[in-house]
Amino acid sequence: MAVEIVYETHATTIDNETGIATGWLPGQLSELGRRQAGELGERRRGDGLAAVFTSDLHRAVETAEIAFPDNSPTIHQDIRLRECNYGDLNGAPVTLIAAQRVRRINEPFPGGQSYHQVLTATDAFLHDLATHWDGRRILVIAHSANRWALDCLLTGAPLEDLVTAPPAWRPGWHYTLPTDWPTPTR
Repeated sequence: MAVEIVYETHATTIDNETGIATGWLPGQLSELGRRQAGELGERRRGDGLAAVFTSDLHRAVETAEIAFPDNSPTIHQDIRLRECNYGDLNGAPVTLIAAQRVRRINEPFPGGQSYHQVLTATDAFLHDLATHWDGRRILVIAHSANRWALDCLLTGAPLEDLVTAPPAWRPGWHYTLPTDWPTPTR
Protein backbone atom coordinates (compact mmCIF):
# COMPACT_ATOMS: atom_id res chain seq x y z
CA MET A 1 0.00 0.00 0.00
CA ALA A 2 0.99 3.65 0.24
CA VAL A 3 0.35 6.82 2.16
CA GLU A 4 -1.61 9.51 0.34
CA ILE A 5 -0.34 12.97 1.21
CA VAL A 6 -2.46 16.03 0.60
CA TYR A 7 -0.28 19.13 0.98
CA GLU A 8 -1.67 22.59 1.67
CA THR A 9 0.41 25.67 2.32
CA HIS A 10 -0.34 27.70 5.42
CA ALA A 11 -2.83 30.52 4.80
CA THR A 12 -1.78 34.08 3.92
CA THR A 13 0.06 35.97 6.63
CA ILE A 14 0.53 39.64 7.36
CA ASP A 15 4.18 39.16 6.32
CA ASN A 16 3.07 37.61 3.00
CA GLU A 17 0.94 40.68 2.31
CA THR A 18 3.83 43.05 3.10
CA GLY A 19 6.58 41.21 1.19
CA ILE A 20 8.43 39.82 4.22
CA ALA A 21 10.10 36.37 4.25
CA THR A 22 9.13 35.13 7.70
CA GLY A 23 11.42 32.09 7.81
CA TRP A 24 11.56 30.71 11.36
CA LEU A 25 9.70 33.67 12.85
CA PRO A 26 6.18 32.73 14.01
CA GLY A 27 4.11 34.82 11.59
CA GLN A 28 0.43 35.64 12.00
CA LEU A 29 -2.44 35.07 9.61
CA SER A 30 -4.01 38.13 8.04
CA GLU A 31 -7.76 38.59 7.77
CA LEU A 32 -7.58 37.01 4.31
CA GLY A 33 -5.52 34.15 5.75
CA ARG A 34 -8.09 33.41 8.45
CA ARG A 35 -10.78 33.18 5.73
CA GLN A 36 -8.53 30.91 3.65
CA ALA A 37 -7.93 28.65 6.66
CA GLY A 38 -11.68 28.31 7.17
CA GLU A 39 -12.08 27.47 3.48
CA LEU A 40 -9.33 24.85 3.76
CA GLY A 41 -11.29 23.15 6.53
CA GLU A 42 -14.48 23.21 4.46
CA ARG A 43 -12.62 21.89 1.40
CA ARG A 44 -10.96 19.01 3.30
CA ARG A 45 -13.64 18.06 5.84
CA GLY A 46 -15.02 15.16 3.79
CA ASP A 47 -11.64 13.93 2.49
CA GLY A 48 -11.28 10.97 4.87
CA LEU A 49 -8.16 12.38 6.49
CA ALA A 50 -6.56 10.20 9.16
CA ALA A 51 -4.50 13.08 10.60
CA VAL A 52 -3.17 16.58 10.00
CA PHE A 53 0.55 17.24 10.30
CA THR A 54 1.69 20.82 10.52
CA SER A 55 4.85 22.79 11.02
CA ASP A 56 5.21 23.99 14.60
CA LEU A 57 5.54 27.60 13.42
CA HIS A 58 2.56 29.71 14.53
CA ARG A 59 1.21 30.55 11.05
CA ALA A 60 0.90 26.86 10.11
CA VAL A 61 -0.55 25.86 13.50
CA GLU A 62 -3.03 28.76 13.30
CA THR A 63 -4.09 27.61 9.82
CA ALA A 64 -4.71 24.06 11.08
CA GLU A 65 -6.57 25.17 14.21
CA ILE A 66 -8.92 27.43 12.24
CA ALA A 67 -9.46 24.76 9.57
CA PHE A 68 -10.14 22.01 12.12
CA PRO A 69 -11.30 23.78 15.32
CA ASP A 70 -12.56 20.55 16.89
CA ASN A 71 -9.13 18.88 16.42
CA SER A 72 -10.76 16.30 14.18
CA PRO A 73 -8.78 14.89 12.53
CA THR A 74 -6.06 15.13 15.15
CA ILE A 75 -3.48 17.86 14.50
CA HIS A 76 0.18 16.90 15.03
CA GLN A 77 2.93 19.55 15.07
CA ASP A 78 6.29 18.51 13.64
CA ILE A 79 9.44 20.65 13.72
CA ARG A 80 10.70 18.87 10.59
CA LEU A 81 7.99 20.69 8.59
CA ARG A 82 9.37 24.16 9.32
CA GLU A 83 10.13 26.67 6.59
CA CYS A 84 13.78 27.13 5.65
CA ASN A 85 15.62 28.99 8.42
CA TYR A 86 16.92 32.17 6.81
CA GLY A 87 19.02 32.80 9.93
CA ASP A 88 20.11 36.42 10.06
CA LEU A 89 17.63 37.09 7.23
CA ASN A 90 14.46 35.83 8.95
CA GLY A 91 12.03 38.72 8.50
CA ALA A 92 13.95 40.19 5.53
CA PRO A 93 12.25 41.28 2.29
CA VAL A 94 11.17 38.37 0.07
CA THR A 95 13.14 39.89 -2.82
CA LEU A 96 16.39 39.52 -0.83
CA ILE A 97 15.67 35.86 -0.06
CA ALA A 98 14.53 35.09 -3.63
CA ALA A 99 17.78 36.50 -5.04
CA GLN A 100 19.77 34.00 -2.94
CA ARG A 101 17.70 30.82 -3.28
CA VAL A 102 19.86 28.97 -5.83
CA ARG A 103 23.02 29.79 -3.86
CA ARG A 104 21.36 28.52 -0.67
CA ILE A 105 20.42 25.08 -2.00
CA ASN A 106 23.58 23.64 -0.41
CA GLU A 107 25.11 26.66 1.33
CA PRO A 108 23.14 27.69 4.44
CA PHE A 109 21.78 31.18 4.89
CA PRO A 110 24.05 33.06 7.34
CA GLY A 111 23.13 31.72 10.78
CA GLY A 112 20.43 29.50 9.21
CA GLN A 113 20.12 26.46 7.00
CA SER A 114 20.19 25.41 3.36
CA TYR A 115 17.29 24.13 1.28
CA HIS A 116 19.04 20.76 1.18
CA GLN A 117 18.75 20.66 4.99
CA VAL A 118 14.98 21.23 4.65
CA LEU A 119 14.90 18.38 2.14
CA THR A 120 16.71 16.12 4.64
CA ALA A 121 14.25 16.99 7.44
CA THR A 122 11.30 16.39 5.12
CA ASP A 123 12.79 13.04 4.08
CA ALA A 124 12.96 11.95 7.74
CA PHE A 125 9.33 13.05 8.19
CA LEU A 126 8.31 10.98 5.14
CA HIS A 127 10.05 7.92 6.54
CA ASP A 128 7.96 8.21 9.71
CA LEU A 129 4.77 8.63 7.68
CA ALA A 130 5.57 5.55 5.60
CA THR A 131 6.29 3.55 8.73
CA HIS A 132 3.22 4.52 10.77
CA TRP A 133 0.46 5.69 8.39
CA ASP A 134 0.33 3.01 5.69
CA GLY A 135 -2.87 3.05 3.65
CA ARG A 136 -4.08 6.35 5.06
CA ARG A 137 -4.67 9.84 3.74
CA ILE A 138 -2.70 12.54 5.58
CA LEU A 139 -2.96 16.32 5.31
CA VAL A 140 0.28 18.29 5.63
CA ILE A 141 0.13 22.04 6.27
CA ALA A 142 3.54 23.63 5.88
CA HIS A 143 5.62 26.11 3.88
CA SER A 144 6.98 26.61 0.36
CA ALA A 145 10.35 24.98 1.14
CA ASN A 146 8.52 21.83 2.30
CA ARG A 147 6.46 21.68 -0.88
CA TRP A 148 9.66 21.98 -2.90
CA ALA A 149 11.13 19.14 -0.83
CA LEU A 150 8.04 16.97 -1.47
CA ASP A 151 8.20 17.72 -5.20
CA CYS A 152 11.90 16.86 -5.27
CA LEU A 153 11.65 13.69 -3.18
CA LEU A 154 8.34 12.29 -4.49
CA THR A 155 8.25 13.42 -8.11
CA GLY A 156 11.95 13.77 -8.90
CA ALA A 157 11.74 17.48 -9.73
CA PRO A 158 15.16 19.15 -9.51
CA LEU A 159 15.46 21.40 -6.45
CA GLU A 160 17.26 24.00 -8.59
CA ASP A 161 14.18 24.33 -10.82
CA LEU A 162 11.77 24.46 -7.88
CA VAL A 163 13.46 27.28 -5.97
CA THR A 164 13.57 29.50 -9.05
CA ALA A 165 9.97 28.96 -10.18
CA PRO A 166 7.50 31.70 -9.35
CA PRO A 167 5.54 30.87 -6.18
CA ALA A 168 2.36 29.07 -7.03
CA TRP A 169 -0.72 28.59 -4.92
CA ARG A 170 -3.55 26.23 -5.48
CA PRO A 171 -5.96 24.36 -3.21
CA GLY A 172 -3.78 21.34 -2.54
CA TRP A 173 -1.12 19.14 -4.04
CA HIS A 174 -1.37 15.34 -3.97
CA TYR A 175 1.50 12.91 -3.48
CA THR A 176 1.78 9.17 -3.06
CA LEU A 177 4.36 7.96 -0.56
CA PRO A 178 5.41 4.33 -0.98
CA THR A 179 5.43 2.44 2.31
CA ASP A 180 8.89 1.10 1.49
CA TRP A 181 10.30 4.64 1.69
CA PRO A 182 13.98 4.19 2.60
CA THR A 183 15.39 5.19 5.96
CA PRO A 184 17.02 8.61 5.54
CA THR A 185 20.80 8.71 5.55
CA ARG A 186 22.15 10.87 8.31
